[in-house]
Amino acid sequence: MTGAGTNRTKTSLCGGPAIILVRPQLAVNIGMSARAMANFGLADLRLVSPREGWPRAGAYRKGAYAAAAGAVHLLESARLFDSVEAAILDLNYVWATTARERGQYKKILTPAEAMPECAQKIMTGEKQGVLFGPERTGLANDEVALADAIITFPVNPAYASLNLAQAVLLTGYEWMRAASDAKPPYAIVQRSPAAPREMALSFFDYLESELDRAGFFRPKSKQPVMRRNLRNMLHRMQLTEQDVRSLRGMVVRLVEGPRTGDERTNKPGEARPEEDV
Repeated sequence: MTGAGTNRTKTSLCGGPAIILVRPQLAVNIGMSARAMANFGLADLRLVSPREGWPRAGAYRKGAYAAAAGAVHLLESARLFDSVEAAILDLNYVWATTARERGQYKKILTPAEAMPECAQKIMTGEKQGVLFGPERTGLANDEVALADAIITFPVNPAYASLNLAQAVLLTGYEWMRAASDAKPPYAIVQRSPAAPREMALSFFDYLESELDRAGFFRPKSKQPVMRRNLRNMLHRMQLTEQDVRSLRGMVVRLVEGPRTGDERTNKPGEARPEEDV
C-alpha cells in the first residue's frame, strides 16, 4: 500500500544519518520507522537484535510491510547486527536518543539543534548515526555511553515517552529542514491574474447600486461607513479577474432571476462574460 503523496516519477532523496533501531520489539514500528525515513530522505536503516528476528516472516512480515506504506525498499535493504558496537563501527559520530537524564557528561541537544550540525558534518564526508532504543525501556546506559552526544525531544515532561516511529519521524523532519532549503514541495498555481482596479471598482459600483436598490444601506446615515466596510472586505480578498467575473455573475442572477432560453443572446453553450463562473 502506498500513500496519496507517493510519486514514483520523481527522484527519491537519500542520504542522511544512519537510523539504528536497537532491539525493536514490534514489527509495525519497524515498518512505520521505514516510512518516516522515506518521507525525509533517510536511506540507511540498521537493526540491532530485533526481538522477533529479521527478516520477519508470516504475519510479522505482513505487518511491517503494511506499516511501511511503500517504503519496503528500506525494509529489504535493512542491515542486521548483533550489537550496538557492531552497528556503529563505520560511523564517525553517533547520537543517542533518550527522554531521561542519564547522568552522563555529554552534549544534549534537541533534534532541531542536532540535525544542522549533523548535516554540516555529513557534507564534509563524515558518517553519522542516530540510536533509538526499544519501545518499552529505551536505550540502556551502556548503549548511551557509546554515543558522542544525546538527542532529546521537547515534550510534555509528564508524558515524555515517544513512540519509536514518531521519534524517527521528528528526527527525520529536522534532518530534512537542515539538509535542504525546507520550502514547500509545491506552490499555489495562479490560474487567473489579479483583477485590475478598474474591473474591481466597476463591480463594486454595480454591487452597491443593486444593494442600495434592495434597501441594504439602512439607515441612510450609515451608508458611507457600510460602503467602506464592504469595499475593504472585498479588497482583503485580493480578487482575481475570475473572482470578479464569478461574483458579478452571481449578483446578476440574484437580481435578474433564473435564466431562460429566450433571454440568452449568446450562442448555445456559451456563457455570458459577466456570468462566467
